[in-house]
Amino acid sequence: MKKGKQVIDDNEPPTYHEATAGYEDMEAQFAWDDKTIRQTFIRKVYAILMVQLLVTVGIVALFSFCAPVRFFIQTHPGLYMASYLMFLATYIALSCCGELRRQFPWNVILLVLFTLSMAFMMGFMSSFYNTKSVVLCLGITALVCLSVTIFSFQSKVDVTSCQGVLFSLCMVMLLCSITLSIVVPFGYVPWLHAIYAVGGAILFTLFLAFDTQMLLGNKRYSISPEEYVFATLNIYLDIIYLFSFLLQIMGGGRE
Repeated sequence: MKKGKQVIDDNEPPTYHEATAGYEDMEAQFAWDDKTIRQTFIRKVYAILMVQLLVTVGIVALFSFCAPVRFFIQTHPGLYMASYLMFLATYIALSCCGELRRQFPWNVILLVLFTLSMAFMMGFMSSFYNTKSVVLCLGITALVCLSVTIFSFQSKVDVTSCQGVLFSLCMVMLLCSITLSIVVPFGYVPWLHAIYAVGGAILFTLFLAFDTQMLLGNKRYSISPEEYVFATLNIYLDIIYLFSFLLQIMGGGRE
């Protein structure tokens, strides 16, 4: 080294910041890509969900307000059983066959059949209640869903880490349903059925928050962006079951 000058050795190893500068840029790019993919995934799920809900509300309104259609389906209960079997078959296929629900166009076909069967069952059930009760429950369901969605987007509470609580509540609901099935043949117990319906509404409100946070992917557990059909299926079922339990709580029988 000469005085006043600094000689740089080409064999000198790079510093830590020099060595990791490229990795930091790559991590920032990956984080941006993940965020973009997640946002696209969320938009796709909610777009499909809106179509499902519009179809369901349309069929429920048709079965509730159109007297000839209402009379026809109420006098042909076999249609309900057929729709239930279709619901069960498509639900098992979409839930248990991961490759099938990610394979286009089979995933779309199964989802369409699943939505139509569930919408028919909700329409059949709604036809036995007066129209004011059905409209009221639809409005309350929409309000609850909006509130839960805003909560899931804004809250720091991690509902996805409460799987044990949700499982325990499911077991309680199972015991209540078994109790109802035993008691009902000996006589209808209104307060027991009311407790069951309130418990079901609370449970599926919690499941809606759980599945929404799984969709957002910013909590402890998240769902893969490839599983847009499965995510839509779960949220749609949460909303439908919430509506059905609210209908049992506040619905008045058709005269």
